[in-house]
Amino acid sequence: MRKKVGVILSGCGVYDGAEIAESVITLLTLDRAGVAYECLAPDIDQMHVINHLTGEVEAGETRNVLVEAARIARGKVKNLALANGDDYDALFFPGGFGAAKNLCDFAVKGADCTVHPEVERLCREVASAKKPIGFICIAPAMIPKIFGPGSKVTIGNEIDSAHQINAMGGVHINCPVQDIVVDEKLKVVSTPAYMLAGRISEAAEGIEKLVREVMRMTA
Repeated sequence: MRKKVGVILSGCGVYDGAEIAESVITLLTLDRAGVAYECLAPDIDQMHVINHLTGEVEAGETRNVLVEAARIARGKVKNLALANGDDYDALFFPGGFGAAKNLCDFAVKGADCTVHPEVERLCREVASAKKPIGFICIAPAMIPKIFGPGSKVTIGNEIDSAHQINAMGGVHINCPVQDIVVDEKLKVVSTPAYMLAGRISEAAEGIEKLVREVMRMTA
């Protein structure tokens, strides 16, 4: 039976949503492996809107995470609130600051952050069934809040974020861009991607390795 996974997007665009290259690399790697995927996103407003040309906040503008995620998913994206963990063999979280702004508030609150309730619910449903989850770039910052103290995680080697992760009870492990960190007990895999990558090929190497490891864990 063909495996099916959920890919949770946080909008569209590195500074206020899902990182597009990381998302597409994830989807492409899954498709090449013959894995069916369903894109998911919460039906909420983004924390804010960033002008990706200037890097400035667009005052007074609002965008919806689900609507923006549809840009990456070519319109085929499901409201996260309607997703059921029983329907997936694994989950994947591409990075981009939307993961730290819209799926949780790590970007604002650091170690005091909370994870969006629907994100946490779906992760717990999947984890309770002993199914694996892959976190990319800054998305691994959610791992300690979802899985609790002792969970192994990497965001590369960025000192402040690593400190915040450790303050949440996670165990941050420095990791090069082309590699992954695997928590075998929790079935959680993370990779730095654009936390470290200077080129798309560098991000792709770690993401592809992460996808392969997560799918291995579904066997």
